[in-house]
Amino acid sequence: MIRRPLVMGIVNATPDSFSDGGRHAGVEAAVAHGLTLVAEGADMLDVGGESTRPYSVAVPPDEELRRVGEVVRRLARQAGVPISIDTSKAAVAARAIELGAEIINDVTGLEGDPDMLRVAVESRVGVCAMHMQGTPQTMQIDPRYDDVVGDIHAYLMRRRDALLAAGIALDRICLDPGIGFGKTHAHNLELMARAGEFLDLGVPILVGHSRKGFIGKSLEQALGRPASLEERDSGTAGSACGLAAAGIQIVRVHAVGLVRTALELYCATARA
Repeated sequence: MIRRPLVMGIVNATPDSFSDGGRHAGVEAAVAHGLTLVAEGADMLDVGGESTRPYSVAVPPDEELRRVGEVVRRLARQAGVPISIDTSKAAVAARAIELGAEIINDVTGLEGDPDMLRVAVESRVGVCAMHMQGTPQTMQIDPRYDDVVGDIHAYLMRRRDALLAAGIALDRICLDPGIGFGKTHAHNLELMARAGEFLDLGVPILVGHSRKGFIGKSLEQALGRPASLEERDSGTAGSACGLAAAGIQIVRVHAVGLVRTALELYCATARA
């Protein structure tokens, strides 16, 4: 039976996000946006204070904390859904957990900061480990794989086993193949088409495909012109239905209402 994936709403408390251009930077705007996403049907919220778009510049921990701390605190009290902190810095994750975050979502697979694994083990929160080839500054410089799905599957298996060995329970682990992080257009399409192959890792799989470049490029090829942001959101919703069909458990998206509506209808018709 097809089950609706959980919908993770994105709260970018950054001035330079690739997708929303800082529209929700600042505490009041970010909190209001998070609450709107919950009203639209988000099952959880992912709060981030550092852009990881290609060629982005890293943010110091104190600045990242300044952006996300109060947002996490208020959303943890008001939203009524689990709050995830999207960070690769242990100090930011530790403080966000003190303020109410229940999940660490780390684009470096909990490898970028040597203290991150300790924070995850001691806090007993959920973790999501993502695959990224290189860093945001280098990841789109000629990424190559022998077999993109096989290579990433092997990496995620190693990360799962390392997290287990460190003392993180299996039911606290989520894995993410990292759409758009060190992948070409063709790599991204293949990962989307074969996403179900990651399910044998035995933990929930999260896919963050929302508004990514491969959607824009695919739509441009189909339409013969650049796709608008609204069209990218429609493409995100359509591909989310494909992920649901493959059995993916979590999708991380910007346009929560649109995606949630598409998923509800798709899953209802699939069950019928």
